[in-house]
Amino acid sequence: MAVTAIAIGIWQALSSLGVTNPIMVPSPLDIAVAFAELVTRGYFWAATWITLQETVLGFAIGVSLGLIIGALTGTFRTFRTAFYPLVVAFQNTPRVALAPIFLTWFGFGITSKVVMAAVICFFPVVINTVAGIAGVDDNAKTLFRSMGASKMQTFFRLTLPGASAVAFAGVKTALTLALLGAIVGEFVGASEGLGVLIKELNFQLEVAKGFAVVIFLAVIGLVLYGLIELIEKHLITWVRD
Repeated sequence: MAVTAIAIGIWQALSSLGVTNPIMVPSPLDIAVAFAELVTRGYFWAATWITLQETVLGFAIGVSLGLIIGALTGTFRTFRTAFYPLVVAFQNTPRVALAPIFLTWFGFGITSKVVMAAVICFFPVVINTVAGIAGVDDNAKTLFRSMGASKMQTFFRLTLPGASAVAFAGVKTALTLALLGAIVGEFVGASEGLGVLIKELNFQLEVAKGFAVVIFLAVIGLVLYGLIELIEKHLITWVRD
């Protein structure tokens, strides 16, 4: 917090001394005033609600599919041989380039942004889940088999708990990417949302308000990330720093 406060102070000082161009880089005070005006506008909260819906729905879909595909890929050799190369190949495809395709398929409404958010957060969950399963101790698996545990029992009592910490790291990464996917989808084509609001404000040269929305998005990302970390602490109680 101290570093942030110092950085904001330096930024404000440079703006007050005329070092920075207020049209290109507004001062923190101007941004704060602009944000105070934005929060009194109904369209701002309507746009926020749309973007939050896209982010949360896309995150839920992407993470659910990512965990399922990751578990199947990490557990079954045949599934891994058949599908994992496709997952890796798709991972190397710039997902931003898919936004216009999703726009064509699903239209300008919320669906295309949800799909974009889901796709962009799907891959880190898959990869981390596979890595988590691969990292489970082989000796522990051997011990479970020697004690007569079935494959299902081994999976739920050893593999799943052992892989959960690594998999959850992918889930936390996916949340921030889901917000990014929603905004990218709005940039490409939408009629509402915070991404659309940023474009409109910049077009109208309301740069301070544009900065205020960007900072607001960063705060939303931090809050959502904090919620996921809180959930992780309650779910994965066997992992402690």
